Amino acid sequence: MQLNAALDMHLHLRDGEMLEKIAKCSAKTFSGAIIMPNLVPPVSTKEEVVAYKNRIITAIGEEIFTPYMTLFFKPSYDKTFLTSIRDEITAIKLYPAGITTNSEGGVSGFDVEELRPTLEAMSELSIPLCVHGETNGFVMDREAEFASIYERLATAFPKLTIIMEHITTKTSVELLDKYENLYATITIHHLLITLDDVAGGMLKPHLFCKPIAKRPEDRDALLKVALEAHPKVMFGSDSAPHPKHAKEACGCAAGVFTSPIALQLLAELFDKHNAVDKLQAFVSDNAQKIYDIDVPKKVITLEKKPFKVPSDYNGVVPMYADEEIAYSIAKITI
Repeated sequence: MQLNAALDMHLHLRDGEMLEKIAKCSAKTFSGAIIMPNLVPPVSTKEEVVAYKNRIITAIGEEIFTPYMTLFFKPSYDKTFLTSIRDEITAIKLYPAGITTNSEGGVSGFDVEELRPTLEAMSELSIPLCVHGETNGFVMDREAEFASIYERLATAFPKLTIIMEHITTKTSVELLDKYENLYATITIHHLLITLDDVAGGMLKPHLFCKPIAKRPEDRDALLKVALEAHPKVMFGSDSAPHPKHAKEACGCAAGVFTSPIALQLLAELFDKHNAVDKLQAFVSDNAQKIYDIDVPKKVITLEKKPFKVPSDYNGVVPMYADEEIAYSIAKITI
């Protein structure tokens, strides 16, 4: 099985020591990724975007990989500022305040008129808006409750490309065909697990993430659109590395680390469902059309050969650590 120019449209690379430890895990197999801006402090100026991109390029060394940079959304961004930074970014990421890791500086309210100047400028400049779509309600209902906000934004800004990030619910899937300007990323872990896998028996901290895994019917809805490579969905790992001590703790950090094994797991999943012919679109072609991006050429050859997942990658524990998965990376061709 071969994949051309695989893309990860939602990736956390962190910064500093963690960036240096894990950046190559993505850069080795993926041709590029949309890089999340929720650092401390968040990436919110042109200088910070350029500096962070340079740190990423240094961390990946000689790997062929394009970091598609994002800016942390602020309603104070005007058209003049966005015009000045347009060539440095691929999208802007909006976080509800305090809803996930390092999002305290996010949006506290979703009054359309307060957001209008920035979102209209983004529409005019063709800058996509990526959204972490959760309210601060009951944890199982947060994404479904956010659906009405997606509907308001999609209706108020019909020319704005809106990406519903790492969707986890049947409700979000149903929005795709209701609004022309709504798109979505889907993770590999949300295609594989439900909340029962995380907390149905002994708690598995390395499967704990936000948004949390949901019900079987939600996973089935995600599987349906992913396996048919619905033209409005694309792969985004939301691979979120934390040091082992932060995951195996009373205050368990949210995030599943999948970068090194994402393509192998996708190959296994699509093969299991007789949908191998749809994987190329899900992992690259759809994203290239949605974002209108040029992608470095890299061919990943996967083979159906058992691979034992390492216990950790430079101190970061991956999904399925010490377990065997069905596919391996056979060759990488530049």
